[in-house]
Amino acid sequence: MTERADKTLARSEIQSMVKPNSNGASTAAQQPPPLARDAQGAITTQSLADLIQWFLDHDSRVNAIRQPQVEEIFQWKQAASARAGEAVYQFDHAEDRLAVGIVQAVTAHADERALHEWISQLLNALEEASQTNEELAQSYQLDAHGAASTVQEAAKIPTERGRNIYLTCCWLETLCTAEVRVLGWVYQELYGRAFQPNNF
Repeated sequence: MTERADKTLARSEIQSMVKPNSNGASTAAQQPPPLARDAQGAITTQSLADLIQWFLDHDSRVNAIRQPQVEEIFQWKQAASARAGEAVYQFDHAEDRLAVGIVQAVTAHADERALHEWISQLLNALEEASQTNEELAQSYQLDAHGAASTVQEAAKIPTERGRNIYLTCCWLETLCTAEVRVLGWVYQELYGRAFQPNNF
């Protein structure tokens, strides 16, 4: 397979993550709970929270945010941001950061075109993070999936900048995957059609 074909396949796989019925969700589980609206037509916070919880419980690509390796990377990222003097809110857990990000995205992108553009940005960030991780893992012979500690595995990268890039991309890969899974479902529920890059 050519490098171009590899990249096309990878992009196709990444875009499939947005499709609500692709292979991340448990087949035995019921469908996600419906979104409810208040008197002004806005999605209620409780129904969105219930939806996020359903995906955390039933979708393996979203549930990955709860894995110990991911939690370790998230705590590393928060500590690195604090050391750099960045004014960021400190979350207790990675899944809290995910939930708040989804709620903010739905609130801030209140029409179809805006939400479509946001999901597209997440997919682009996911693709870039995935490609960067693959290149670094090959260059430094990192065990990207089997290591008990991704942070310790990153120590094989000789420069601090390289380690920071790798761990940040590991975090973005998991976060963006989880966000696009949930937001892809929200998009379909709100606008009656699945997210596709060429919707607009």
